[in-house]
Amino acid sequence: QVQLVESGGGLVQAGGSLTLSCAASGGTFSNFAMGWFRQAPGNEREFVTAISWSGGSTDYADSVKGRFTISRDNAKNTVYLQMKSLKPEDTAVYYCAARPRLLWSRWEYDYAYWGQGTQVTVSS
Repeated sequence: QVQLVESGGGLVQAGGSLTLSCAASGGTFSNFAMGWFRQAPGNEREFVTAISWSGGSTDYADSVKGRFTISRDNAKNTVYLQMKSLKPEDTAVYYCAARPRLLWSRWEYDYAYWGQGTQVTVSS
């Protein structure tokens, strides 16, 4: 029943910035922890960042710490991923995911709902 739709992906030069959005519907968004994962061709899907139900707790993969920021607006049923200082190795399909718990997780199987993904391509 829960649906997630990502938007905001595109092509950006190395060092540039992008902001992704994930709009949720069909569930109680404010009770879900939310996460972002990414997958490049030939690679495993990897954890990027996550946020608790209220936004009071966040977690980041080491590869994006200091460059990416996750946030949420429960009134709009939307979670955001602000990306700056982008690198070619950030190129991937980025997926939004919802976990039916209040606390975040780094484990992809803890997330019950997934969006279709949005492509981020960083050129050098």
